[in-house]
Amino acid sequence: MAAAPEPPAELRARAARIVAGLRRLHPAATCALRHRSPLELLVATILSAQCTDERVNRVTPALFRRYPRAADYAGADRAEIEELIRSTGFFRNKSASLIGLGKALVERHGGEVPDRMEDLVELPGVGRKTANVLLGTWWGRPAIPVDTHVTRLAARLGLSARTDPAGIERDLMLLLRESDWTFVSHALIQHGRKVCRARKPACDSCALRPDCPHGA
Repeated sequence: MAAAPEPPAELRARAARIVAGLRRLHPAATCALRHRSPLELLVATILSAQCTDERVNRVTPALFRRYPRAADYAGADRAEIEELIRSTGFFRNKSASLIGLGKALVERHGGEVPDRMEDLVELPGVGRKTANVLLGTWWGRPAIPVDTHVTRLAARLGLSARTDPAGIERDLMLLLRESDWTFVSHALIQHGRKVCRARKPACDSCALRPDCPHGA
């Protein structure tokens, strides 16, 4: 027999305790991708697809020196970009996205990265997750990027029963205080890397265990 749904008030109270626990465990949680501008963050986030942030951070210094502006990506030689980003995986698709991104930014936005969701998701290689990274990390607006870690932990913690990123994002937006959105996404990512790992979650040593259905 399936367990009875958790009453909304109890779910919100439990979610608040989880947020408090995340703030104790990961008080400085933030984006791990190194960047100095919205363009650098946008490029790094595109490269992070199916790749670790650590690997991206090893690749981007040379890439950012070679292509400091959107116009540089727009006029780039594809083979050259592919060689610079090869180790991030899917380098052919990513290089095409970066060149298309540069052209779109130059043609539609004067070479600047837009700060609206509706404009960001129209750019090559940019979906809601990437747009939310920009909105939350660079512009400091409430946003919930849903990556594989957030997807996994939202399910394990019983915060969302959905499997699609957009649905998980909506559930978390309804459940959490707006002021917690960006922090929680970063903190869940850190917790997913350090404790609640995909294959062997360290439930016995997890401080969130009292409020986690998976570890109960």
